[in-house]
Amino acid sequence: MVEIAGSKGYAEKAQRFAADYESVTFEKVHNPVRGFYPGAPAKVLDIGAGTGRDAAALAALGYQVDAVEPTAAMREQGDLHHADAAINWIADSLPQLTLVRASGKQYDLILLTAVWMHLQEQERLPAMQHCAGLLGRNGIMSMSLRHGPVPAERHMFDIPDAETIALARTCGLQLLYKKSYKNDTLGRNDISWSYAVFRK
Repeated sequence: MVEIAGSKGYAEKAQRFAADYESVTFEKVHNPVRGFYPGAPAKVLDIGAGTGRDAAALAALGYQVDAVEPTAAMREQGDLHHADAAINWIADSLPQLTLVRASGKQYDLILLTAVWMHLQEQERLPAMQHCAGLLGRNGIMSMSLRHGPVPAERHMFDIPDAETIALARTCGLQLLYKKSYKNDTLGRNDISWSYAVFRK
């Protein structure tokens, strides 16, 4: 698969990123919005799944999980860290999600955890349209949105919450919850996060 711009840097430092991701629990990242997630065995699409930390946690709870991760080195780390998890790995990427859409599946929950910031402006509308199209009726989409300085070597953007919410609304998604948090789970003082949860 051709390397996409948004995945720049992940292959070269996959082990380091894996150590960072796995040092933080699924519960710590998702507890602010867990109450909006449908119960198991709902169908989940984890986009930009990284090492599969969240996908593995959800699979262990009985969810049916497809994990999208474009970087082979990160999927390999996922296999190392979560070899026994019932995860269906898919080598696909935003904004097109070509393989996922071709499957014809619909999902009850879509997770976009620390991934939206990798999309350029012209990619965001098609990405949102495709995510909305993959949600089943009353499906939930949960996003975490990064704010703060961008490392020089990364393909990353500080995207205003208002822009993302407006795009979601344009694509037929209703905002259920939005809140900002100053505390970064990896302890970076200059990075903050917003959570946004939508329903189709």
